Amino acid sequence: MISIVSRVPDPAVRRLTATLYGYAFLSDLVLLYPLYVVFFADTGLSVGQIASLFVIWSAAGILFEVPSGAWADVLSRRLLLCLAPLVTAAGFALWVLLPSYPAFAVGFLLWGAGGALVSGALEALVWTELDRLGAVGRYARVLGRARTAGVLGVVLSGVLAGPVLAVGGYPAVGAASVLACLLAAIVATRFPEHRPTDSPDDDADLGWWDTLRAGVAQVRTRAPVRSAVLLVAVVAADWGALDEYTPLLALDTGVGAQAVPLLLLLLWAGVTVGGLLAPAGERLGSRGYAALLGLVGVALAGGALLRHPAGFVLIAVAFGAAQLATVLADARLQARITGTSRATVTSLAGMATDVLIIVTYAGYGLLATVADNAVAFALTAGAYLVVALVLLTRRRRAVVPTGVVAAVTPGRH
Repeated sequence: MISIVSRVPDPAVRRLTATLYGYAFLSDLVLLYPLYVVFFADTGLSVGQIASLFVIWSAAGILFEVPSGAWADVLSRRLLLCLAPLVTAAGFALWVLLPSYPAFAVGFLLWGAGGALVSGALEALVWTELDRLGAVGRYARVLGRARTAGVLGVVLSGVLAGPVLAVGGYPAVGAASVLACLLAAIVATRFPEHRPTDSPDDDADLGWWDTLRAGVAQVRTRAPVRSAVLLVAVVAADWGALDEYTPLLALDTGVGAQAVPLLLLLLWAGVTVGGLLAPAGERLGSRGYAALLGLVGVALAGGALLRHPAGFVLIAVAFGAAQLATVLADARLQARITGTSRATVTSLAGMATDVLIIVTYAGYGLLATVADNAVAFALTAGAYLVVALVLLTRRRRAVVPTGVVAAVTPGRH
């Protein structure tokens, strides 16, 4: 049951948030991020082989997502957060030690498994600890800042990757990536974790399989939870997939290849601002949230159809708004989950997001074949306008749990 009565012990909250921000930053401080496609090509892989690796990566995430969520509900969430970067590090090490298609495939399997171990467990741990400390109303802003810390890790990895590659080649880039993962695992040991020893919920002492079933049943039978899961998936998947096509969109504006990173840096700046705006976003009601999604759709489409570098300013605004919308959607989901299957339900949302991303990839490919990147980008962004319209026209179907501020639940009128 959500508690907001007790006073918040500030040192405990600071420890939790500092650990979270450090973990998010180090987890994304992977110098291989901006270079792994080039690495694969330099190793001799064809475009088809590289594409098949992405499919393996996505399939691994989907395969491990929900089972790992149930593990997080039965075992220690902190333990899984420690193991996740170690599993990912093993994949990166394999890449640079045995650069070949089989090694890359196994590395992506490990990377997908590592990501799945974090997904669900991290959100569940943070929500549960904030709830215990009487600070659950801070969840959205804490998560937004954690996402921003991750973005800063990605940006810094982009800055450092080139110089490290020039000095030590791919082995040095791989070693730096493995080191960042090891440091993330060390930081994860500082996460506080207080699992309830007794609970009035019927699923309090279930094993792994029963916990998994309880989480699935909660999504299947409780409309508020189901709608929150779908909202997280749609909001996160669309811009998450479109992000992969922004380099092509940049080239289509007529700029040279050397200018593409600058335009992409503008987008990441927008994402950073969006994460930091979570405290302001908490005050949005359902109409305000629908307007936010409408802004995402219009700005994405308008920026793409300008077919000019200036259009990336609009896309940056859209990415910032999409990041904010994603954080708020996740907060709404956490507020609606009950029982001890929190990580399992969150992982179901992650799996749904992964599936929708793959569907979006396929749809974008078909649209780009018929038209071009700008048109495909704009039409794909239309999903946000559809969701915004649905939110504006639907009836209020759920009551927010007592004690949770309206800001945490975008769907609240």
